[in-house]
Amino acid sequence: MTAPCDFTRIPVVDVSPLSHGSLQARRRVAHALGRAAREVGFMYVTGHGIPDGLFDDLLRTTKEFFALPYEDKMRCWIGASRNHRGYVPKGEEVFAGGSPDHKEAFDLSIDLPTDDPDYLAGNPLLGPNQWPDLPGFKEAVTRWYDAVFGLGRTLFQGFSVALGLAPDAFDRYLTKPPSQLRLIHYPYDRSPQDRPGIGAHTDYECFTLLRPTAAGLEVMNGAGTWIDAPPLGDAFVINIGDMLELWTGGEFAATTHRVRKVSEERYAFPLFFSVDYATRVAPLPGFPEVPGVSELVAGEHLFAQTAQTFRYLRQRVADGEISLPGSALALSSFGQEARQSSPAD
Repeated sequence: MTAPCDFTRIPVVDVSPLSHGSLQARRRVAHALGRAAREVGFMYVTGHGIPDGLFDDLLRTTKEFFALPYEDKMRCWIGASRNHRGYVPKGEEVFAGGSPDHKEAFDLSIDLPTDDPDYLAGNPLLGPNQWPDLPGFKEAVTRWYDAVFGLGRTLFQGFSVALGLAPDAFDRYLTKPPSQLRLIHYPYDRSPQDRPGIGAHTDYECFTLLRPTAAGLEVMNGAGTWIDAPPLGDAFVINIGDMLELWTGGEFAATTHRVRKVSEERYAFPLFFSVDYATRVAPLPGFPEVPGVSELVAGEHLFAQTAQTFRYLRQRVADGEISLPGSALALSSFGQEARQSSPAD
């Protein structure tokens, strides 16, 4: 099992050839993606082709939402949904380190109808979104979601080639995935040094596509040192998550990261690219097992990690209203914190 090297910078990969380049050019990009995934677990992606106007509209409508009075935002409280969608107030999330996060968010995913069979059967992550009564919000957010999810499909094909597989090797797992988009707001904080924005963690899905508006993201290298990952123009920050680490037997690294020392107001928009809920994830042929984890069901892992992070879900577990899957892992079971004897902070 490999681990990220002692990198000091995040690599940049131009992925434009994946959409319209020659076979040789696409292979070069896939090789660059694979190298970044193996050695760092993080990368900047340029040449993605998503118009600037989509991000401008997303940022504008997101600012309008978070500027609403608290009572209006709480009308879409995530705890009022049965499939984890809606407004996340400050302090709702607590990661493995135990410190509540100093941020607010709005969470959504693939917007399914109320008669979707998985939703009717009680799936905890699939179904309709909650939408605030804010003109243009749903439309701007949905356009962004669709564009970034399309980019995620393209990147997955590049990762597939980097692993020696056919470009469409994972396509059959992308029929109705609970890939979550988060709209995150970090308010201005004149004394942020003692409070994390987001505690150290790995992402639970296959990989994440992030557009931030300001610095604050830090990535842990193989030596346990935190490396800054500031915004780079219109590039996306891509990081490998738990599912791809497991699928590749640790060859692709789920890299621990956090948001620290946030003083200026900051917005961040991660889309956590997942596979279908019932997908069984185990090392691909020829890849070793990840120590302590032989197989996971993608959706069950995602829900179990989420239920251990959000206060409202933890309370429901404590009250016996819901239960964690039998395969549930503790938080921080992947990434550098799982590889080292003590956390670096």
